[in-house]
Amino acid sequence: MARESQTYPGVDAELGRELLLAIDLARAAGAEAVRIRDGGALGIEMKPGDEPVTLADRAASEMIIAGIAGAFPADPVISEEATPTEEALTARRAWLIDPIDGTKDFIRGWDGFSVMIGLLVAGRPALGVVYQPTLGRTYFATPAGGAHVAVGTTVTPLAVSSIAHAADARLVSSKSHRSDEMDRLKTELGISDEQQIGSIGVKLCLIASGVRDLYVNPTSRTKAWDTCAPEAILARAGGRLSDVFGAPLVYGAELARTRGLVASNGHVHDEVVGRIGPLFEKLRAP
Repeated sequence: MARESQTYPGVDAELGRELLLAIDLARAAGAEAVRIRDGGALGIEMKPGDEPVTLADRAASEMIIAGIAGAFPADPVISEEATPTEEALTARRAWLIDPIDGTKDFIRGWDGFSVMIGLLVAGRPALGVVYQPTLGRTYFATPAGGAHVAVGTTVTPLAVSSIAHAADARLVSSKSHRSDEMDRLKTELGISDEQQIGSIGVKLCLIASGVRDLYVNPTSRTKAWDTCAPEAILARAGGRLSDVFGAPLVYGAELARTRGLVASNGHVHDEVVGRIGPLFEKLRAP
């Protein structure tokens, strides 16, 4: 730990110890997941919602949970691959992890998956780490240190783009869940530039990097562990994440993202939610 303390901004400030732990665990879990996949024994099963889960998902989850419990035994951990306790949902500090975000890309051997570790403090994403194992790319953020990406020994600050009009936005969308609704949305906003990738975390980090400008998910499939880590990063890079009607995401007792997601560079956000909200009225609570 000590030899890396000079590498990452924010380590000696608020949540510095938590940041180093999250980076170490994300990298270790990512390496183990790739090792299992490359060994050819993934043990793929299907979860409710027709979503795959593998032995690598479970192994990575167990590794991260054990690592956090060893360092911060008072902090509950909520993982996609474990049932959360009531205490975890209401704690002042709680870790949210997605051991493999973008499992379909992971199974196919593509780069569009990540390991995500986020920390909620008082119900808001305070720390986030999103690690892409096959690219050796680590996105991270803390309240005091800001948002950065590390590739090897090079650490670069993250900042969203200055794109100010929805029609000029560079959209990033799902590769595995592409629907006709996205074409309708692109037509409504006048968008022609679209990139597809699996992991939600990677999508939001591309926006935080200024490489993409907008992500819209008009479904109720996502959960709090899909958004905690990347929201911490996107927010500190100047971006914004909300539901499709512009309301902030709620953490704590609410795990499901029933009103969809919109992530942006912040500059196009109000225009986007104002124009697409009427397209997705089905997502409003009855």
